[in-house]
Amino acid sequence: MSDLLQQLKKRRLALGLKQSDMMRRVGISRQQYQRLEAKGNPRLDTLTLIAKGLNSEIMLIPKEKLGAVLAVLESTDTELPQQSPGTVKVTKTLSDDPWQDLLGDDQ
Repeated sequence: MSDLLQQLKKRRLALGLKQSDMMRRVGISRQQYQRLEAKGNPRLDTLTLIAKGLNSEIMLIPKEKLGAVLAVLESTDTELPQQSPGTVKVTKTLSDDPWQDLLGDDQ
Protein backbone atom coordinates (compact mmCIF):
# COMPACT_ATOMS: atom_id res chain seq x y z
CA MET A 1 0.00 0.00 0.00
CA SER A 2 2.85 2.39 0.79
CA ASP A 3 4.03 2.19 -2.84
CA LEU A 4 0.61 3.37 -4.01
CA LEU A 5 0.57 6.18 -1.45
CA GLN A 6 4.05 7.24 -2.58
CA GLN A 7 2.81 7.30 -6.19
CA LEU A 8 -0.09 9.56 -5.18
CA LYS A 9 2.30 11.95 -3.45
CA LYS A 10 4.76 11.88 -6.36
CA ARG A 11 1.96 12.64 -8.84
CA ARG A 12 0.60 15.47 -6.68
CA LEU A 13 4.04 17.03 -6.42
CA ALA A 14 4.64 16.59 -10.16
CA LEU A 15 1.47 18.62 -10.76
CA GLY A 16 2.75 21.28 -8.35
CA LEU A 17 -0.16 20.75 -5.96
CA LYS A 18 -0.22 21.11 -2.18
CA GLN A 19 -2.21 18.77 0.03
CA SER A 20 -4.60 21.65 0.67
CA ASP A 21 -5.29 21.88 -3.09
CA MET A 22 -6.98 18.48 -2.96
CA MET A 23 -10.01 19.97 -1.20
CA ARG A 24 -10.78 22.08 -4.26
CA ARG A 25 -10.03 19.26 -6.66
CA VAL A 26 -11.79 16.32 -4.96
CA GLY A 27 -13.51 17.62 -1.82
CA ILE A 28 -11.10 16.08 0.68
CA SER A 29 -9.78 18.33 3.44
CA ARG A 30 -6.04 18.82 3.80
CA GLN A 31 -6.06 16.82 7.04
CA GLN A 32 -7.94 13.91 5.45
CA TYR A 33 -5.65 13.90 2.44
CA GLN A 34 -2.55 14.21 4.62
CA ARG A 35 -3.63 11.15 6.67
CA LEU A 36 -4.40 9.20 3.52
CA GLU A 37 -1.07 10.04 1.88
CA ALA A 38 0.87 9.25 5.07
CA LYS A 39 -0.66 5.95 6.15
CA GLY A 40 -4.12 5.65 4.72
CA ASN A 41 -5.99 2.73 3.31
CA PRO A 42 -8.39 4.41 0.86
CA ARG A 43 -11.56 2.77 -0.36
CA LEU A 44 -11.71 2.18 -4.09
CA ASP A 45 -14.20 4.98 -4.67
CA THR A 46 -11.97 7.42 -2.72
CA LEU A 47 -8.94 6.27 -4.68
CA THR A 48 -10.82 6.76 -7.95
CA LEU A 49 -11.83 10.27 -6.89
CA ILE A 50 -8.24 11.14 -5.95
CA ALA A 51 -6.94 9.74 -9.24
CA LYS A 52 -9.34 12.02 -11.14
CA GLY A 53 -8.18 14.96 -9.04
CA LEU A 54 -4.60 14.14 -10.02
CA ASN A 55 -5.49 13.80 -13.73
CA SER A 56 -4.68 10.10 -13.54
CA GLU A 57 -6.31 6.73 -14.06
CA ILE A 58 -6.22 3.61 -11.91
CA MET A 59 -5.12 0.57 -13.86
CA LEU A 60 -4.74 -3.09 -12.97
CA ILE A 61 -1.59 -4.37 -14.67
CA PRO A 62 -0.78 -8.09 -14.76
CA LYS A 63 2.58 -8.74 -13.04
CA GLU A 64 3.99 -10.42 -16.13
CA LYS A 65 3.33 -7.20 -18.11
CA LEU A 66 4.59 -4.75 -15.47
CA GLY A 67 8.15 -4.56 -16.84
CA ALA A 68 6.89 -3.75 -20.33
CA VAL A 69 4.49 -1.09 -19.03
CA LEU A 70 7.21 0.53 -16.93
CA ALA A 71 9.58 0.51 -19.91
CA VAL A 72 7.00 2.35 -22.02
CA LEU A 73 6.35 4.88 -19.27
CA GLU A 74 10.05 5.53 -18.78
CA SER A 75 10.90 5.85 -22.46
CA THR A 76 11.32 9.37 -23.78
CA ASP A 77 9.59 8.70 -27.11
CA THR A 78 6.07 7.82 -25.97
CA GLU A 79 4.12 10.69 -27.49
CA LEU A 80 2.08 9.90 -30.55
CA PRO A 81 1.99 12.43 -33.38
CA GLN A 82 -1.14 14.59 -33.42
CA GLN A 83 -3.54 13.87 -36.25
CA SER A 84 -5.18 16.83 -37.94
CA PRO A 85 -8.94 16.73 -38.43
CA GLY A 86 -9.91 15.41 -41.84
CA THR A 87 -6.72 13.46 -42.46
CA VAL A 88 -6.61 9.81 -43.42
CA LYS A 89 -5.94 7.54 -40.46
CA VAL A 90 -2.71 5.59 -40.88
CA THR A 91 -2.13 2.27 -39.13
CA LYS A 92 0.44 2.80 -36.41
CA THR A 93 3.50 0.61 -35.97
CA LEU A 94 4.71 -0.49 -32.55
CA SER A 95 7.26 2.32 -32.54
CA ASP A 96 4.42 4.82 -33.15
CA ASP A 97 2.14 3.23 -30.56
CA PRO A 98 4.15 1.40 -27.89
CA TRP A 99 0.95 0.48 -25.99
CA GLN A 100 -0.35 -1.58 -28.92
CA ASP A 101 -1.52 -4.97 -27.56
CA LEU A 102 0.69 -4.53 -24.50
CA LEU A 103 -1.87 -5.88 -22.08
CA GLY A 104 -3.07 -8.56 -24.47
CA ASP A 105 -6.56 -7.18 -24.99
CA ASP A 106 -6.51 -7.52 -28.77
CA GLN A 107 -10.30 -7.44 -29.17
